[in-house]
Amino acid sequence: MEKTIIIILGITLFLFTSCGQSQIKTPIKAMENFEKFKNKEKFLKDMKILYPGIGDKKLKSILTEKINLVAEDFEKVARNGNATNKDYQDVIEKGLVRFGSIYLETDIEDRERICSYFEELMDIVGLENSDGQLNNFMYGFDPTEK
Repeated sequence: MEKTIIIILGITLFLFTSCGQSQIKTPIKAMENFEKFKNKEKFLKDMKILYPGIGDKKLKSILTEKINLVAEDFEKVARNGNATNKDYQDVIEKGLVRFGSIYLETDIEDRERICSYFEELMDIVGLENSDGQLNNFMYGFDPTEK
């Protein structure tokens, strides 16, 4: 009976720890890739992704600054060494909030480009999804939810 209780407690403890936020191992070249990302010119015409370039030229520096702040936030979390999915989701949320004040000034193509920059940052750290946050930013809801 005592062994059964110990085994059940052990399994329960294992399940609690394994179902918690798992760490996301930072890829080796992540810091180098963050620097490349921050240094590249953004919101340029890119027909590979059918982006015509920034709609309102005066927004280019504002949007670039905001997305580079998001990159810095991703980098800080990655440097921590024991980042979790939740840590990165919090960074995404914080980053998207930064765009709230100028959301209505951006056109659909620019908002899509903002989301694609978030996806580039997610790729740098190996984050699989934004838990619907990018869809909520683009469409006001997550179309994958039923």
